[in-house]
Parts: sequence; structure tokens; C-alpha cells
Amino acid sequence: MNSSTQSQQEQSFFVASSGNDGWSGTLAEPNAEATDGPCVSLEGARDKIRFLRTRPGWVPQPVTIWLCAGDILLTQSFALDARDSGTQEAPLIIRSCIGAKARLLGGRQVTNFQPVSSPAIQQRLDASARAHVLEADLAALGIMDMGRFSARGMGRATMTAHLELFFNDQPMTVARWPNQDTGDGFVRIAGWPEAGRQDDEHGRDIGNLQNGFYYEGDRPARWANLDNVWLHGYWVWDWANSYEQVESIDTSAHLITTRPPHGRWGYRTGNRFYFLNVLEELDSPGEYYVDRHTGMLYFWPPGDVTVSEVLVSILEAPLVVLHNASHVTLQDITFEAGRGMGVQIDGGDHVMVSGCTLRHLGNHAVVIEGGQSHAVQGCDIYGTGDGGVFVTGGDRATLRPCDHVVANNHIHHLSRWSRCYTPAISGTGVGIHMAHNHIHDLPHSAIIFWGNEMCIEFNDIHTVMLETADAGAIYTGRDYSARGNLIRYNYIHDTGGYDWGTMGVYLDDCTSGQTIFGNVFARVQRAVFIGGGCDNTVDNNIFIDCKPAVWVDARGLDQREVWRNMVNRTMKERLEAMHHLQPPYSTQYPALASLDAYFAANAGVPPENNVIARNICSGGHWVESSWHKEAASYFTFIDNFTDGDPLFVDARANDYRLQPDSPAYATGFKPIPFENIGRVSL
Repeated sequence: MNSSTQSQQEQSFFVASSGNDGWSGTLAEPNAEATDGPCVSLEGARDKIRFLRTRPGWVPQPVTIWLCAGDILLTQSFALDARDSGTQEAPLIIRSCIGAKARLLGGRQVTNFQPVSSPAIQQRLDASARAHVLEADLAALGIMDMGRFSARGMGRATMTAHLELFFNDQPMTVARWPNQDTGDGFVRIAGWPEAGRQDDEHGRDIGNLQNGFYYEGDRPARWANLDNVWLHGYWVWDWANSYEQVESIDTSAHLITTRPPHGRWGYRTGNRFYFLNVLEELDSPGEYYVDRHTGMLYFWPPGDVTVSEVLVSILEAPLVVLHNASHVTLQDITFEAGRGMGVQIDGGDHVMVSGCTLRHLGNHAVVIEGGQSHAVQGCDIYGTGDGGVFVTGGDRATLRPCDHVVANNHIHHLSRWSRCYTPAISGTGVGIHMAHNHIHDLPHSAIIFWGNEMCIEFNDIHTVMLETADAGAIYTGRDYSARGNLIRYNYIHDTGGYDWGTMGVYLDDCTSGQTIFGNVFARVQRAVFIGGGCDNTVDNNIFIDCKPAVWVDARGLDQREVWRNMVNRTMKERLEAMHHLQPPYSTQYPALASLDAYFAANAGVPPENNVIARNICSGGHWVESSWHKEAASYFTFIDNFTDGDPLFVDARANDYRLQPDSPAYATGFKPIPFENIGRVSL
């Protein structure tokens, strides 16, 4: 690629490792005299464009910053703002040169591995590991900030990750016990001091946080010290994890206390946790430990380090920040090895992240906050410490949509650290479109949304909720006013689940006014779960081997304090905050007015006006109800095909199209456009 190939209507700048920010930046390579050539930094190219736009006679035209192949090492965020905005006809595009993907790197390569030199360290290692563990002096590479572990997890603020290690495009494991491949990778809480007993709000006993808990086995007795040892656990609920730092371990009493600030709930006997960041537990390939005092990295590599890429993450700030920028595209770029997020977008409009790879980041891949008509499309996203794409926008008070789009992405193997409520896509607000994504291999949910008038369609979701329970592949909950969302034509299949199990589409805690149409659920435990809500429609879906296809309850009628508080306090306050008796809510969602009578009676809210119609159920079983056995009587079931063979084209090959003579068509069932589900060619 060189400037002579560019259209006269487009201005091009180049960034290359062979460049110089003192040059014009308009050449892809240095000229023969080495007097001109590309810029060496993104900032150099950006600043030249800013200067160009201030010159007299500047006429807006498309501008492209071409990134030549190789790594661009970032020591701070690359920042764009309103000064860098393009227009619809003259956008700013930052992209890799054709055929050669550039990488924005928030970390550094580690190349100075050698055998462990300290006899004291060797002695602390397990005998089976001593011949395999290598060391690298990070300080000798100029890496002085070793990062820090944080008390992070469900219900806590997003925190940047510690220094992480990646080997040949795979995240490595902080030295831990038990190992990931030992049983389910957890040890159990054995109990708690009697003085710490408390109620979990549902009539069951748990231990309080300050008094600590008892653990199984004698493993901690072999550790030389507890410097910066952490715990990761599902302490009370199998949908809420957190990281807690060890304060003390009494190895004779088998009692652990943790350091404030503590997690949210407490400890339940039998629940699961593991220890991490323990040098003595560096005992299997792929594990590592960083001594934050000496700056030494200890690592049992799973392959030959001399012919492999070994990266550590360093930069805590986002790799790229766009603040109030408009009509900017980031295209075909790899974002990698930061301790924070990949791309942060706030304000502005029409910013697009397209065809990029975002991987091995400590937080989310892309965060969009506010603005209008931003998009993340055609990207590969994996290996993040938190979620994939976190997007908010629109105005719930006025129902003004943001028109953000998250589409056609491959999102997988996320949530290395914050395991719960950090999904592939998190959408909050009004008018977000989530479509044609392929989502898989997650510990918790695939898509979580909160708000109004969203469209979630044509996504292929599978192998999710692998480490959690009481979760949904697509999930929302606890707001009567969050209505008008459409969940259609998704293929949700072969999901996981721990203990109590999981759901396909989970309308939790009285979620109301949702439409679930034309989806295919295969081998999902509870495919559609309506948890006490009103005015929901489940229409024209296919259920294969789900147990059950539809689960309903009437929890909104429960008279226990925790549920009365949810309905008459939490749900009522959220509803009133939207001024539901005034436009636009009174005109868009007139059914909301009926809730006030139930609040006044203080007897709960029944799950009224739910319609379940024209669905196909094959295998498994059809409907279950709980939490007030009369729950199903509140639901209207119309023309569902639940007995007999629906005549799929080839169910054994997962081809669930209906044959032309399917008896299900007599119910009014409409064909599902299977050919459009999942990622599509652009």
C-alpha cells in the first residue's frame, strides 16, 4: 500500500515501526534519502490530521490512517475527541494495511527466561515442578509495575487486572489450588464459627464474613507464607462469585479469615472456592506466579519458550479512548494484552469497531457509554477478564433510542476473573440491536439486557453457563417498566449449568412485557423461564429435549418479606421513576396502569396476561410451574404442538426446519429463517 494508490478524494497517513513523527506520514515506507516516510506513532498521525484541518481552505474529505504490519506498543491510551471527528461523507478511518493486521499492544514480550536460580525458591516449589519452572526478571525488561489483585466480582466495581501472562495466544493460570483439572477445580467450605451464624433472607443459615469459615484438608500447612494469597469462590449463591484476600489462616483449626472490604453475602457450608497466587502451588504446565517484591516471574511453560510468544499485560488504561468523537472507524486491528479494556467510547456518534480482534484484556473488550449509533461488528472477541461488549445508551425516561448495534461478532472464552454478570454482550438503555453473534464457552450468561425496545435476534448461543446456576443464556429481571424488547430467531442450544441448573431465556423476578418469538431451543434445561412477570408473549418457538420447554411461577404473590420488598419497594420505585402513568409510558405500555391497584392492595402482583402460543415441543417435557402451584392458571396456552412428530427435516443432524407436510403448520406456526441465524457474510 502506498500513497499513489489512493483516490485523490482521500487523504492517507501511515504509521510504521520504521517511521518518524517528524516526517509527513504520507508515505508507507521511508524514502531512499530517509528524509520522509510514515509516522512512528498513532499520535503523530492524529496530530498531523488535526493540523491539516486547521489550515485555510481545508475541505472535508475522507482520511485514513493506515497501520503497517507489526506491533504498536502503547504506554498510554491513544485518545481521540471531537477534534478528530469525521462526517458521514468524510469519515476518519484507522485501519491495518490490507493483508497485514497491525496490533495495538498494551503489554510486552518476555524473552529472558532461564532456570530458577534461587535455592530458596526451588525449595518452595513442589518436587515435581522444579525441573520445569523457569524464571524471568521483569524488572530487567523495564517492567516495574507488577499490578495488583483486587477484591472484584459480582456486585463490585470493575477493577483493572493484575499483571497477566499469555503464551501463544492462550491465557495462563495464576498458581492455584486445587488445579483446574482436579475434580471441578474447587474445594468446599466446611462450616463457620457458631457465633457467625446469620440468615440468608430465605430462611437458610449462612456464616457472616467477619468471622471467617472452615476449610477442608491440610493443604495450606505446606505454604511458607500468606503474602498476597487470594480466594475465589461462589460463597453463598452459584450466580455470584468474588475474590477475597486472605487475612489469616489457622492451620490447626482450619479457619480462614479474609481482609476487608468483604464480599456481599457470607459463606454457605458446602459451597466452592479455590486459593490462588500461591508459589507452592505452581505445580502444573501453564501456571505462573509473580513475586511483586522482586519483580521475578516464575512460569511452568506448556511449550518451548524459545519458539513461542510470551506476553505480559502492562497498560491499565484503555488501549483506545474516543470521547465525543463522531464518524470514526477502527478496522482490522488487533487489540491485546492490556490490564484494562480495549476500546472505550463515550458520547459522540457513528463510531464503529469493525473486523477487529480484541483479546487477552483485563476488563471488557469494548465499552460504549452514551452517544448515538455506535457499532461493534464483525469482530473476534475472546480472553477478557470481564465481559465482551458493554453498551449503554438512549434515554429510558423519554424512550429515545440510541440505535447502537452489536452484530456479527464471534465472542467466546470470556470472564476469566469476574465470572458472573460479565456476559458477551451487556445492553442497558433503549434501542440497542444485538444480532447475528456467535457466542459460546462462558461461565455465566451470553446476553444480559436492562431497558426498553431492544432487539436480540439471529444469535447462535451455546456452551454457556458452564460454571454457574440460576442464570440465563439471555437474561433480564426486576423492572416492570423495562418492556418492549424482542427476542427472536435465536438458536440457543447445548447449555451448561451447575447444581440447580440454568435457563435459555430467563425473565427473572417479574420481568414483564417481553416478546419471545421464533427461537430454537435445543437441549436447554429450562428453555423459557417466566419468573412471575406479566404481559409476556412466547410464540412460534421450537423446543427440542428441554426439561421443561416453559417454566412459569407466581413469585410476585409470595408473602415472604424478601419478595414483598422486591415487588412493593424495588419494583414499584423503578416503575414510578419512569412516570408510568404519563406519556410516553402510558401510551407505549398502557398495561402498566393496572399494577397500581395491586401495589395499593399490598397482596402481590399475579402473573397475568402471559400468552404462550403456537410453539413446538419435541422431546423433554412441555410446562412446569412452581412457587404457587396455581401459577400456570394465570397463563394462556393457545394452539401449541406438544404431542406427536413435528417432522423436522433431520433432527439427528440438528436440522430443525419443518418438512412441508408438518402437522405443526396447522396450529399457525410460521417457518423460522434458519439460514439467517449466526454470523453472516458482510
